[in-house]
Amino acid sequence: MIQPNEATETRGVKIWIDLDNTPHVPFFIPVIRELERRGHEVVLTARDAFQVCELADKKGIQYVKIGRHFGKNPVKKVIGLLWRSAQLVPFYLLQRPRLALSLGARSQILFCRIILIPTISITDYEHTRETLAQPRWLVVAEALFNEQLSTKAARIRSFRGIKENVYAPEFKPDFSLIEELGIGQDGMVVTVRPPANEAHYYHPDSDVLFFELMSRICQTPGIRAVLLPRNDHQEQCLRAHHPDWFLDGKTIVPSGAVDGLNLIWLSDFVVGGGGTMNREAAALGVPAYSIFRGKTGAVDRMLEREGRLTMIRSAEEVWTKIAFVRRDKTHPPDHHPREALHDIVNHIEDIIRIERVSSSSRGKAGRS
Repeated sequence: MIQPNEATETRGVKIWIDLDNTPHVPFFIPVIRELERRGHEVVLTARDAFQVCELADKKGIQYVKIGRHFGKNPVKKVIGLLWRSAQLVPFYLLQRPRLALSLGARSQILFCRIILIPTISITDYEHTRETLAQPRWLVVAEALFNEQLSTKAARIRSFRGIKENVYAPEFKPDFSLIEELGIGQDGMVVTVRPPANEAHYYHPDSDVLFFELMSRICQTPGIRAVLLPRNDHQEQCLRAHHPDWFLDGKTIVPSGAVDGLNLIWLSDFVVGGGGTMNREAAALGVPAYSIFRGKTGAVDRMLEREGRLTMIRSAEEVWTKIAFVRRDKTHPPDHHPREALHDIVNHIEDIIRIERVSSSSRGKAGRS
């Protein structure tokens, strides 16, 4: 870990952050602020997918938009990965960053491997498949530290808690969202995130649980669902195949990007087919249920043991385990700082120092 008298060794480094998916936006806001406070310059790119750019605009983040999503076809995914990596070339030549940082942005990692720029990937899920895009450094949630990870052990650092703890303490409720969405204050509200059916970790059993959940919601008086589709195509398919879900405002889809933490706080409970939204709910103390049926990650197993996340593993459990109960939303959220942000930024600075020393040693060896 970097010591206070070594801080000057890491000053003035230009760090490139690539926003590849929607949860990356709120996560990196406090990270960017802390890096800049410590004297670093941060430049950003963003992929035009999953409302990344829309949310970044809403948060006032300055970035360069590069590339898009290529769908779920494996061949197109590979083509998209390679093409976006090539599209990053002009940005790199203009900015000349010294370090690349992301939450697993594959195009950035692949490109930086080719040009030998150090990459740091922050992750909280050990079952992602990385072949072409393996980062030089991993910063992982502590629960993953003893899991099977692809990067050499000497290049793995861990942080305490979960990555959502980086930004959850800064959350302040905004009840105007109730009026904006038209959900009212009477009855229950559940936020539902469908399975990511275009992701490599998708499992069809997740959809079985999702459809069972929506069936239960539609049969239950006094509850409304705020549905957050992964993209426009998924929304169109759901509306076409399940028009009954949307009758009489039973299910609402926001017209644009919304503050995920705020929506979660205004909900009585959350049901997600992925990871981030469930973990955000856990970080805020909101009841969370996971219908994800891929390989369960170490972080989710930890949250389940702690009683902060309930895993739903069958259609029967959709009816028996998910509690349709109203939650008291009058008490304020927990604003106490948590260790994750401090740990992550310290690791970044430590890695900068190590890479700088390593680069200096290679330079001296080349001149000798």
